[in-house]
Amino acid sequence: MKRNVLIIGAGGVAQVVAHKCAQHNDRLGDLHIASRTLAKCEAVIASVHEKKSMKTPGKFEAHAVNAMDSAEVAALIRKTGVQIVINVGSSFVNMPVLEACIETGVAYMDTAIHEDAGKICETPPWYGNYEWQRRDRCKAAGVTAILGIGFDPGVVNAWARLAEEDYFDTITSIDIVDINAGSHGKWFATNFDPEINFREFTGTVYSWQQGAWQSNSMFEVGRVWNLPTVGDQKAYLTGHDEVHSLSARYPNADVRFWMGFGDHYINVFTVLKNLGLLSEKPVKTAEGLEVVPLKVVKAVLPDPASLAPTYTGKTCIGDVIRGVKDGKETEILIYNVADHAEAYAEVGSQGISYTAGVPPVAAALLIADGTWDVGTMANVEELDPKPFITLLNGMGLPTRIKDAAGDRLVEF
Repeated sequence: MKRNVLIIGAGGVAQVVAHKCAQHNDRLGDLHIASRTLAKCEAVIASVHEKKSMKTPGKFEAHAVNAMDSAEVAALIRKTGVQIVINVGSSFVNMPVLEACIETGVAYMDTAIHEDAGKICETPPWYGNYEWQRRDRCKAAGVTAILGIGFDPGVVNAWARLAEEDYFDTITSIDIVDINAGSHGKWFATNFDPEINFREFTGTVYSWQQGAWQSNSMFEVGRVWNLPTVGDQKAYLTGHDEVHSLSARYPNADVRFWMGFGDHYINVFTVLKNLGLLSEKPVKTAEGLEVVPLKVVKAVLPDPASLAPTYTGKTCIGDVIRGVKDGKETEILIYNVADHAEAYAEVGSQGISYTAGVPPVAAALLIADGTWDVGTMANVEELDPKPFITLLNGMGLPTRIKDAAGDRLVEF
């Protein structure tokens, strides 16, 4: 049994994690949240108390930490006595936070692959460049490290494993489709950290097809998907984290990720990119001031957390999986629909933060009770998906399946 949780980060996703941990503090124990800015952590805790999210009276403390400094993170882990670390800070801090967890012997999880601030779109598989290089050390230390336990990556990986176990004898393709049919009402904004958002789309689009890595440019390949609730939506082949681990487990299947974009987003993105404003390389102004264009763009755009109060509409994220069952070709859709307004009413964040923030808390509960406390590093598809999906069904992210038998909630 593990108890006491440290949340790294204080953005929109961290706010969801904080509320959901508070709702289950009877099982998770003392709660702590840390980021570079103490005031942001204190604001998250204030939101938790405002909405009366704490299930039982207990500790929830804020801390200032430089998450890029593994020694500082390790010191905070020892000071607080936590046994589970939920890293929902920038993906730039994954390695130092993971190092601190290995050093102190506590469980680690994150929601995205580590990124090097000086590099964009490295050679695949991306996990092999950083996280997977520490597998042996996690195993030797008996440290549970669950990688990519957001929604995508995360829940979509669990769905692939569920399909493998219950719905197919052979899987031939996995298409992950992420559609946000909501509206934030701003002229232009990104739904999560603008720096991470833009970096994700400025490099090569990698997919796994015909047993090899295939490359395209962003917005080169698009198609219309018809999905429950949101209907027909245009989505584009996009490089994404889960492709890099799912392709390792399903090497004989095509694995692709598709994300929905409107024309307005594409137009603004294209102009910013063509002007060089999405570059991560420093430039000097006429006055001799050195700036990073991408960080300037981030500074002038709305904080994603500020979008929540007026966000309307729904998201739909699903796995379209094809394969063979009992000698017959078949296709299923496993999916979730989330509502922005409902997420804001419950935890004060918009739906995209909600879908990313609930899954790591479900994982924390499974680590706490020993179900997922595997004592080594694992991607989500390596773990039993059923207890995870069952928890999510009761935590606000129900899993549904659409196949030849109809459209229904997935229950076990």
